[in-house]
Amino acid sequence: MSEHAETTLHAAPRASTPLAPVRTGTVTAVLALMRWSLASTGAMLPLIVIVQAMLAAGIILGFGLVIGDITPQGALFLSTGAPTILLLTIGLVIVPQGVSRARASGAFDYQRALPVARPLLMIVDLVVWALIALPGVAVGLLVARLRFDLTFSFDWPLLVFASLLVTTMATAVGYAIAVSMPPMPAQMLSQVLVFFVLLFSPITFPVEQLPQWFQMLHDVLPIRPAADLLRAGIAAESFTAELRDLLVLAAWTALGLVLTARALMRRR
Repeated sequence: MSEHAETTLHAAPRASTPLAPVRTGTVTAVLALMRWSLASTGAMLPLIVIVQAMLAAGIILGFGLVIGDITPQGALFLSTGAPTILLLTIGLVIVPQGVSRARASGAFDYQRALPVARPLLMIVDLVVWALIALPGVAVGLLVARLRFDLTFSFDWPLLVFASLLVTTMATAVGYAIAVSMPPMPAQMLSQVLVFFVLLFSPITFPVEQLPQWFQMLHDVLPIRPAADLLRAGIAAESFTAELRDLLVLAAWTALGLVLTARALMRRR
């Protein structure tokens, strides 16, 4: 055997260089994740939109029957609170339940392993569920107008801003619950939040009807500020927004985003 051959045989193998995943562009990643989210919902998507619209109409009609002889001011308060219930239900209930199911099935870990920025996972869910909620909000206001013969005075800049902020806050907090807790406790907590939002939050009734300690609790929770901010955008001539509502919502949004970002970036 030649000297050159011996040298080749006994040469140390070269160390293999690990291949880093190729990251795609932000726009491409967002579109791909949105297709993934819509495809995972599949044929249920139209049904979900219909159910959300029925929920919005049911809040107006059902609570109107429970209250009974409702005054025009009470009808306006109820009607302007219905969109808040819808947005909070999607962010605090539907989103964490969907994420928890994805975690239990392994789909969430697969998404985290994709070569995309992990915060995009929450952003895509935020966009998809906001689009799903919009028809329900419109249906609720239409039903309120027909049922109680109401006339709304929209403050469109405030309404658009409040809708985006409330949706972002609810989705961020719901996502933080889903990624910070085991799947089963997260789903149970989201179900408890349904009753808390519907029955024990001053959205469809004035906060003065609650005990004093409960009023103080809602001063720091994001539910009443969300309702007040949206209400001021829907009926600007009857309700006003306060800076304190904006600060409380901003604080809860930041908390949810921080907890979600830490959970998404954490290595397993």
